[in-house]
Amino acid sequence: MIHIASHSLVTTIQDLGRVGYQKYGINVSGAMDPLSLRAANLLVGNEEGAGAIEMTLIGPDMTFEEDTLLALTGADLSPNIKGIPVPMYRPVAVKAGTVLSFGRPRLGVRGYMAVAGGFTVPSVMGSESNYARAGIGGFEGRPIRAGDSVPTGEPSSKVKKYMKSLLKGKNFGWPSWFAGNFYMNEKSLREPVRYTEGLQYDYFTEKSHQLLNEGHYIVTANSDRMGYRLSGPKLGLTSPLEMISEMCALGTIQVPPEGNPIILMAEHQSCAGYPEIGQAALVDIGRIAQKGPKDTICFKKISREEAEDEFIFMEKKMREIREGISYRTGWGE
Repeated sequence: MIHIASHSLVTTIQDLGRVGYQKYGINVSGAMDPLSLRAANLLVGNEEGAGAIEMTLIGPDMTFEEDTLLALTGADLSPNIKGIPVPMYRPVAVKAGTVLSFGRPRLGVRGYMAVAGGFTVPSVMGSESNYARAGIGGFEGRPIRAGDSVPTGEPSSKVKKYMKSLLKGKNFGWPSWFAGNFYMNEKSLREPVRYTEGLQYDYFTEKSHQLLNEGHYIVTANSDRMGYRLSGPKLGLTSPLEMISEMCALGTIQVPPEGNPIILMAEHQSCAGYPEIGQAALVDIGRIAQKGPKDTICFKKISREEAEDEFIFMEKKMREIREGISYRTGWGE
């Protein structure tokens, strides 16, 4: 068990989502930053898509009932134990009774914590992800709050052995290169969000195309897990367009009548009725998710071929990370 001792902003259990049910109107949900979730799970010997805790801006104080191997990735929310900083992007073993706390966010807004063995919560339609609006998945179908005791699973024997070695003070020389393989740094988070042409791209004016590529947009306080509402240069159509609702996807950039774009995120709807000017590249979804209110987003148009190449490169990098972790821990032997 992990006992939650304090309130937080939004803390939920998420995995890689509820895939295959959008035709019934069931949102995919899942981690807002899938790469960070995958990395956290790899670091503790779980399957990449296992459920982990997603924290937004403020993490709760939590007490571990038994010895636990955990990993923290994504946003740096100032994790600490009795004021001593806890390293990120590496396996960390904590003893029973340890209290993990969080402070002010230093970089990014969404942090992830995976524990060896995962969490023993019900799977709903093949996913542990919490979709709070529908009251399904995660811990009791809702966000985690103070007073909850979240059950954890059983790690493998190899992971247990590794954890015990860490608790005895053995140093395995965990490499610093791991964090460098991710985009959680100030430079990367400032880079433009790459996008390809949306279904109605040609219906927008040339001026709108230019504004989207050259303008700067602010993430508004109305943004959530469903979509990021932006404020900035207004985008417009060449002429009024009567649309029938059509499919949309993670990363779709749609533009309502007032002209401010919306980027659809993890809990996006199945269909959209606003024109779609672009489609954010999948490799940049995590970087978008690490933006908070008042942060700036700018865009860069790329071809579909370039987006595919970036996705393939990302997956190759994840494979290298997976193999590197397996080599250093011995879990894959």
